[in-house]
Amino acid sequence: MAFTDSHRRSASFGIVTNLPDDIIDSIWFIIDHFLKHVFELEEELDFQLLNNKGAITFRFSSKHLPTMIDFDFSHPYEPLYPPRVIVLDMDGKETILLPEENDLY
Repeated sequence: MAFTDSHRRSASFGIVTNLPDDIIDSIWFIIDHFLKHVFELEEELDFQLLNNKGAITFRFSSKHLPTMIDFDFSHPYEPLYPPRVIVLDMDGKETILLPEENDLY
């Protein structure tokens, strides 16, 4: 089962140059507090970053789960944020990256 034995967490160059630290930390927070040990997670998680009346909503989905979950945060939404990010677990090395960076990992 993915995302249960974290050895190292990181964010790709594309993520750190496009998202502030508090947004990146919020993704890890969602995984740790709302997804781990609740769902059987695959090695690849998908998050859409949505504008919810000026604040950010993270929409979680996974290929094997038939549902999507929205997590509303009070962080301001910026139109320049990437619309989608993915999180990979590669044998305990967890990385947030842009979808177009996936071939690099």
